[in-house]
Amino acid sequence: MDHKTKGRAPASPYQRLAALGIDLPPAPPPIANFVTHVQEGNILYLSGQGPREVDGHLHAGKVGADVDIESAYEHARLTGINLLAVMHDALGDLGRVKRIVKLLGMVNAVPEFSDHPQVINGCSDLMIDVFGEAGQHARSAVGFGSLPGNITVEIEAIVSLHE
Repeated sequence: MDHKTKGRAPASPYQRLAALGIDLPPAPPPIANFVTHVQEGNILYLSGQGPREVDGHLHAGKVGADVDIESAYEHARLTGINLLAVMHDALGDLGRVKRIVKLLGMVNAVPEFSDHPQVINGCSDLMIDVFGEAGQHARSAVGFGSLPGNITVEIEAIVSLHE
């Protein structure tokens, strides 16, 4: 513990979101015949989310062709915000999150694209910014030939919860 945080309670996920200038949107609805999350015991499984803006606009395109890495990183960050919205909706309080256990990041990329990890870092960086050490997670970042609606990224998550 350094002198800046000594004697101070750690920031809540909501305080960290506010410091980042992020207002959680409503949880996006499922796009097909599935639910946004399933809780089994102290594990919350989140269905894949995409880069959906509050107004419903979905960012689409092929990363490495018509979408650059920097834009795709921002799309992955937006997808992370949508995952947080689903977590909040499912749990009522992001303070119940014990740890982000695993992310699976899928990138709609051209075959020769090879920087999938840099794209999905948009979501990973956000989880660490919001949950601190508890946001550090295992992860896969892989390329796909297509994703639903031609979205640029889709990310799903596994989250452990406090008792």
